[in-house]
Amino acid sequence: MAKAFKSTHRGLTCHLEKAERDLLRSLFEDVVTMLEPEPPVSGAADEDPLWAVVGMDPRAHAVDFAAPTDDAVLRLLPDAVRDDAAASLEFRRLTERGLREAKVGALRAAALAVETSPVLLAPGTAPKFAAALNDVRLVLAQRLGLETEEDAERVHAFDDWSAAGNVDEYLALVYNFVTWLQESLMQALNESL
Repeated sequence: MAKAFKSTHRGLTCHLEKAERDLLRSLFEDVVTMLEPEPPVSGAADEDPLWAVVGMDPRAHAVDFAAPTDDAVLRLLPDAVRDDAAASLEFRRLTERGLREAKVGALRAAALAVETSPVLLAPGTAPKFAAALNDVRLVLAQRLGLETEEDAERVHAFDDWSAAGNVDEYLALVYNFVTWLQESLMQALNESL
């Protein structure tokens, strides 16, 4: 059974069973798969080396560049300007690739961190681990249709793994576990300051 993060002289630690670590690693990898940008076409006629340096998407000038169609990815990469699709698309065009790469980097680092038991995070890496947990939570929240307080109460009502009878109940249990883990990490991080 998982034990909450705590602040120690070595860093922030928590104990997770192998099944819990496997679950987290799988969740991190699933979100990486959703976010990972397509690699640029090397040697393309319109390739600009500056794009690689500043992290701009080489397809950013393309007419068909658009917001993500998957609602979970859109929750991870929301529109920057409310009620202004053109401005949001322009911002997305210039920043999305770098944002995706930063999120993927944090998720991959988190997947590596859960390889060991106990999980040990240096205070400087804990915020990235928390960000990776939050990205997983955002995807799960979207899949569960979490929009209101009533939705949150419905999801938080699931607390018995043996009673999970369908995918939504299982996802609710996973969401609650990831939420608890992130909360314990943030509390331990606050204590370490």
